[in-house]
Amino acid sequence: MSAQSGGFVRRYAAPQGPAIALMAAVLLVSIGLALAGPQIVSHFISAAENHASTAALLHITVLFLVVVAAHQAMTTAARYTSARVGWTATNRIRGDLAAHVLSLGPGFHESHSPGELIERIDGDVNVINAFFSSFVVVLVGNALLLLGILIAVSFISPWIGLSFAGLIVVVMGGLAYLQQFGAPWWEADREHNAQFYGYAGEIMHATEDLRSCGAESYAMAGVLRRLRGWLPVELRATAWGSVVWMSTIGLFTGVTLLGYGLSGWLFHAHRLGLPGVYLVVAYGLMLLDPVEQIREQLQYLQQAAGALTRVRAVFAISPALADGPDELPPGPLSAELDHVTFGYRRGGDGGEGTDVLRDFSLAVPAGRVLGLVGRTGAGKTTITRLLFRMYDPQGGAVRLGGRDIRSLRLASVRAGIGLVTQDVQIFHASLRDNLTFFDQDVDDERLVATLSALGLRDWLGRLPDGLDTAISQDSLSGGEAQLIAFTRVFLKDPGLIILDEPSSRLDGATEALLQRALEQLLTGRTAIIIAHRLETLRCADDILVLDDGLALERGMASALLGDPGSRYAAYHRSGQEAL
Repeated sequence: MSAQSGGFVRRYAAPQGPAIALMAAVLLVSIGLALAGPQIVSHFISAAENHASTAALLHITVLFLVVVAAHQAMTTAARYTSARVGWTATNRIRGDLAAHVLSLGPGFHESHSPGELIERIDGDVNVINAFFSSFVVVLVGNALLLLGILIAVSFISPWIGLSFAGLIVVVMGGLAYLQQFGAPWWEADREHNAQFYGYAGEIMHATEDLRSCGAESYAMAGVLRRLRGWLPVELRATAWGSVVWMSTIGLFTGVTLLGYGLSGWLFHAHRLGLPGVYLVVAYGLMLLDPVEQIREQLQYLQQAAGALTRVRAVFAISPALADGPDELPPGPLSAELDHVTFGYRRGGDGGEGTDVLRDFSLAVPAGRVLGLVGRTGAGKTTITRLLFRMYDPQGGAVRLGGRDIRSLRLASVRAGIGLVTQDVQIFHASLRDNLTFFDQDVDDERLVATLSALGLRDWLGRLPDGLDTAISQDSLSGGEAQLIAFTRVFLKDPGLIILDEPSSRLDGATEALLQRALEQLLTGRTAIIIAHRLETLRCADDILVLDDGLALERGMASALLGDPGSRYAAYHRSGQEAL
């Protein structure tokens, strides 16, 4: 494991100092009890040779059973404490990693599938946890047990102790040398794992489209292609693990030969009694377990090193947007784009791409409602993304409340703007949790009051369990999902509301509800409404018609409708939608 990875582990383990100290204390007691077991049996053999009484032998037997039970209890306690330390630390890693991924811009998420990111946040961190939870108890504990056994054997016979130590040094040195070759393959294995599950997530999300187009065979060919690429990497990683395993088999053979051979020779030479022979053989057999455990941990270390490298690589990606120091002012917010030029670039701002907005200016005074109309690709959604600061423009400035958006804290920008998109995300949870995003501090009275203010009290009353009604993406109509999105924004109480095609998914039963809710939502706030259905713009104070990133016309809705040459009036006269 590299120094950087070691520092990363220490940073997350440091807050667990008291728990680690307790774990170390329990571990030392467990090791002492493990070493005491053979000594008690040796004492029993010696007492039996000297014709000790039955009562004395029984006492030794009871002592042995107590020591064995205490050893098991201490081992269990050490593993339990270790698991708590590991899970606490890696849950912090998981939480920080998830928060970091959420802080990265759309460009990052466009190049990394949800399945791949889930594998990073969950799969890689689980690998780290499996290593983290057992590293101290298994690796460090077994190393100390190994040292204790060698010391105990050396007291019986220095030559046997040296022989055991020499053999172990050779084998463990070989294991450490081989471990460096396996780590890159385990890292590659985790990478293929993430790519496969990322692709699997994509095709499962697109199941309906694949079926309708008859593209199932194409999707399965992609699965097969990724599995074929993954298989040789998995085989190489496993092969290096097998090489390490074969080394421990050689150690088992060597220790067995040394233990039985040397102790038998010393016994026949009358230099070692039967109790001593038992101790040599017992401790020799005990050596195998810690070496095997250390071997397994070295293999886990290979996997954890690869997972740590990948997790650190995600942490190393800096957000494209720098956080500013200022806060948004309270109340309705003015919104302005001042000579903005923006295009979606490949490889960052310096990459190639076509400008969506060119020297574009727009000003929405505080408290006004602006309707944006234009064909697909005209730049409507891009304007909302710039105001929400998903991207920064390549030229010009974006201002909220009269302040350059780059001088504001991102959290303040996101708190001050309520954004409702065409695709409303509904969680498989209660209506209450969907409205509050699982915030337990929002009480039911406020939720009911908000729904009543939006004219949705009757809709709530029709739900079987009210706020406790379990809902999901499939259990709601498109209009009902939009009503939930409106309620979320109302609870947020932002100074600027952006509605991106709020009526695109409406059904007849909920359209009237949504129109009433929309009027309440916009009262006392600045708003920008993107609409294909012109009926949605009845509440707009001003209309801006866009085409190819340029403002074709702007004015009050009534003035544009009264102008025979207006593009907006032409849409109304022909009954067309602004596609």
